[in-house]
Amino acid sequence: MPVSDGPAVTRSTLRQQIADALRDEILGGRLTPGQEFTVKEIAEGYGVSATPVREALVDLTAQGLLDSAQHRGFRVHEYSLADYRAMIEARSLVADGIFRGLAENPPQDPRTPDALAGVRRRGEEAARAAGAGDLNVLIGYDLRFWRELSALFGNAYLSDFFHRLRVQSWMCAVPHLRRAGDLKGRLWSGHCDLVDALVRRDATGAHAIIAGYNADSLALIEQLAGD
Repeated sequence: MPVSDGPAVTRSTLRQQIADALRDEILGGRLTPGQEFTVKEIAEGYGVSATPVREALVDLTAQGLLDSAQHRGFRVHEYSLADYRAMIEARSLVADGIFRGLAENPPQDPRTPDALAGVRRRGEEAARAAGAGDLNVLIGYDLRFWRELSALFGNAYLSDFFHRLRVQSWMCAVPHLRRAGDLKGRLWSGHCDLVDALVRRDATGAHAIIAGYNADSLALIEQLAGD
C-alpha cells in the first residue's frame, strides 16, 4: 500500500489525520481511481487500530472521495468528465454568491485585512506553483487559498461545501493532469488578481476572473481527456 510510508500520526486527532492523509494520497495520485483497499491494510500501513481508520474512511465516503465496496472494503471513487462539468457549474454558482456577498457586504471584523493578507500569501504561493507546473504544491496552496477566502463570507456551511466541491474537482482533474507531462503555464495562476478584485469590492471583475478560470480549466481537462 502507498500509505505505508506516510507520515506518523498521533492519537489526538487520529481520525481526521488519517482522513487528511488519505485525501492527500488521492490528490497526489498515489491512490488511483478505482483502487480498492481494506480497513486492515490502511490500519497496518499507519500502525494504528482499525476503529479510527474505519471512521476516517466513512468520512471520506460521505465526502464523495471513496465508495464502499461491499465485502471488499473501500475503493477510490471514479469521476467522469460529465461530473467535472457539473462541478465547474456548481463551483461558479457558489463562488458568485460568495463574492457578491463580500463585495456588497464586506466583513466588518477588524481582523479581515490581516486575513486577506494571509489569503494573498497563499495565492502567491499557488501562483508560483502553477507557473512552475508543480501540481502537488499547487493543490495544497490552492485548497488553503479558497478555504480561507470563502471563510471570510461568514457562512461556515457554504464554506465547507465549497471546500468539498473543490477537493472533488481536483480529484476529478488530477488523473488527467498527471498524464499531461509538463504543466508549466497551463494551470490557473490568477489567485492574486481575484483577491485584488475583492479588495476593490469589484464583484463584476471577480465574476469575470472566475468565469475565465472555470472555462480554461474545463477546456484543459476536456482536451486531456480526449488525448
